[in-house]
Amino acid sequence: MAGNKAAERLSSNSVHALELEGVGRQFGALVALADINLSVGPGERRAILGSNGAGKTTLFNAVTGDFPPTSGRIRFFGEDITAFPVHERIRRGLRRTYQISQLFDGLTVLDSIFVACRGVSHNRLSLFRPAQKDATMDHARTIAHSVHLDDILETPVSVLSHGQQRQLEIALALTGAPRFILFDEPAAGLSPSERRDLVAILNALPSYIGYIIIEHDLDVALRVSTYVTMMHNGRIFTQGTPEEIENDAQVQEIYLGAGHG
Repeated sequence: MAGNKAAERLSSNSVHALELEGVGRQFGALVALADINLSVGPGERRAILGSNGAGKTTLFNAVTGDFPPTSGRIRFFGEDITAFPVHERIRRGLRRTYQISQLFDGLTVLDSIFVACRGVSHNRLSLFRPAQKDATMDHARTIAHSVHLDDILETPVSVLSHGQQRQLEIALALTGAPRFILFDEPAAGLSPSERRDLVAILNALPSYIGYIIIEHDLDVALRVSTYVTMMHNGRIFTQGTPEEIENDAQVQEIYLGAGHG
């Protein structure tokens, strides 16, 4: 059903934000990914869905370089980054969030975003405290506003709610002019109101920033994506629009039948 449409999409764009060709990843005898062919356009919002063990996070790890692929090629805006270390991928505008929060508890919300902004700026090694009208600090405040954290800028990270931590993680991913972001289950553990806020934040991101979202919450995933890729047992088995995926019998059997919603 969606296979032919996916092929048409792949041939319609000459330059992709992210392109995977025959990507595989093995851990000893375990085949975690097998022959993944995936293409995402600049500014596109893609969801990757599948039950536990489908290979979604392993796919992210291959793209970011945490666990590089054992076969195949990965291109980022036309450049082969297959063998690049993690920091070189970040320098080119690739960002990622993780399932488990990786934040500094001793910093405030604003300081966390500022440090992340400073870390990718030309004066990142400066030991001077920021001036009152420091441009980097202003940028940090702008990012905080975009993820709805204006009211808690001076709050220590250690006392943030789980939902606020997720918002802060998105803020950190927005530092340093990202071109593409990988969101790894950002709605995990959120309340219904926090999930609505997450949807609003993701839908309001600048149109030039593309992303892929891995998400077990089908409702969230379909509301923030324009195209969906379904994985099963380390392979892609179908792709389509949110409407096509939601009504696909195979998806309902494999994904919804696995107890996710």
